[in-house]
Amino acid sequence: MKHRRQFLEYLHHERGLSPRTRAAYQRDLNQFSKELERLQITDLNRVSEHDMRGFIARLHRRGLGSRSIQRTLSAIRGYYRWLMREGLAGHNPAVAVKAPRASKKLPGTLDADAVARLLDIKDSSPLAIRDKAIMELFYSSGLRLSELAELRWDQIDRSSGLVTVTGKGNKTRVVPVGSYAAAALAEWARIRANFAGLEEPRVFVSNRGNPISTRTIQARVRYWARRQGLPQQVYPHLLRHSFASHLLESSGDLRAVQELLGHADISTTQVYTHLDFQHLASVYDKAHPRAKKKH
Repeated sequence: MKHRRQFLEYLHHERGLSPRTRAAYQRDLNQFSKELERLQITDLNRVSEHDMRGFIARLHRRGLGSRSIQRTLSAIRGYYRWLMREGLAGHNPAVAVKAPRASKKLPGTLDADAVARLLDIKDSSPLAIRDKAIMELFYSSGLRLSELAELRWDQIDRSSGLVTVTGKGNKTRVVPVGSYAAAALAEWARIRANFAGLEEPRVFVSNRGNPISTRTIQARVRYWARRQGLPQQVYPHLLRHSFASHLLESSGDLRAVQELLGHADISTTQVYTHLDFQHLASVYDKAHPRAKKKH
């Protein structure tokens, strides 16, 4: 395939791309070159949008994932943009071609019993009290990891049991704090002065009095999951997923769950309806006489 080496040099010297990224471009263009050989096309100007769609379909049938196909398309589009800039091509056959849509991966959740087991912490040490308040708040209010790590006391209205957070896209929402989370927060507030004074506005601090990092929160959630004997890996977003799934299962109110999660688009929230359906289907398969095969 003509001019490939010059294009890779352009990526290196003008775009400043890393060796790893340039190697990925080269692999993708090698695949494209083999396709042109198969089609017996020697002139890059003769490649049509139809040819590109056939190439993408073959990659898909070979089992290549949507992300990998998207990356290949991106490399070919970039190659043709460079060719057109250099006056070596008159059109970009990949510009309107899209990769097959990836299937949505359903988020994991904990069932209500597993959440209760995780939060049934008997340890009364200061860090255990802090960590319980963190996990109760995740599950009670469906906060994102960054929202909880950056939470300040002035965002919590204890009298009304509400917390105000600013999430993605600077979108502010108000969410309730459940009674268990409120009690855990009150207990943490009583001993927090041992770690940090009023000059530190963040709710959750380390044992040195500094605002707690997101990485530390993730590590502590994993620690308690192991200590409480949960068989699966637990992470902060899993508690947010569980909050949404359990709320939707009980209420059936998708719009309310959307507001509480702070999703801009309800299609993002709709993934939890699939989880709810999976749960109902599982109950049906176990309970309905006609769902069971006779042996």
